[in-house]
Amino acid sequence: MTSYLITGANGQLGHDLQTALDGQEVTALGRADLDVTDLDAVRAAVAGHDVIINASAYTKVDDAESNEDLAYAVNALGPQNLAIAAAEIGAKLVTVSTDYVFDGSATAPYAEDTPRGAISAYGRTKGEGERLALEAHPDGTYIVRTAWLYGAGGPNFAKTMVKLAAGRDTVSVVDDQRGQPTWTGDLAAQIVAMLDSDAPAGIYHGTNSGETTWFGFAQAIFAEAGLNPARVLPTTSAEFVRPAPRPSYSVLGHDAWTAAGLTPMRDWREALAEAAAAGAITP
Repeated sequence: MTSYLITGANGQLGHDLQTALDGQEVTALGRADLDVTDLDAVRAAVAGHDVIINASAYTKVDDAESNEDLAYAVNALGPQNLAIAAAEIGAKLVTVSTDYVFDGSATAPYAEDTPRGAISAYGRTKGEGERLALEAHPDGTYIVRTAWLYGAGGPNFAKTMVKLAAGRDTVSVVDDQRGQPTWTGDLAAQIVAMLDSDAPAGIYHGTNSGETTWFGFAQAIFAEAGLNPARVLPTTSAEFVRPAPRPSYSVLGHDAWTAAGLTPMRDWREALAEAAAAGAITP
């Protein structure tokens, strides 16, 4: 039986990965169990496993602007350490990355081989994690970029919207950033399908299909929660200035799945309906 190690197992994706691998031999380690920045500790944790799925990350996008060294340690050195350890024992490594490795200036979906060009500290550190992992273990590293994640196992935009609705008549949400809301349940299943197939190592875009804005996503969340979508009001990024710049266009292309003989993930609206029915957007 294949032996799996999940790092960052306590996050929302980590929870759904454990569900997707139910019945398999899985070691699930949270941040308190494994410091991915410690190569010796990583080597010890990786030993005896066939597949490592790295869902650990420094995800505080705004805080990373003033703590880039810390973000780099987790987001860049962490994947490098896992790749080094995986290469030493011939294991596969899946490390989860982000749309933030791109600058957001595109007008058509980003292809998997588009050169990186991050505009934030978070994006830069995640991009370095990709580069270092692929460099350390080129034949066994799978980079899965995702975006706009929500799931039952952690705080996220969907839960925040439902929570805000309980205390406000209206909520204002930016309508000038486009992307792909992605359910962690679908992403976890897609990663497992990739590992179960003969998909080659390399870069894949793990986002639900279709696209919308945060405003459109919020309206859909309200509708699924039985709330009036008209309570969501559109606004602009200029009204919500934050320390880290956000990509205005984060739609990712899915050609690598097709090339590998796999079906890209379903439309985000279908995923949201199932996620809502499963309680994944309930605060």
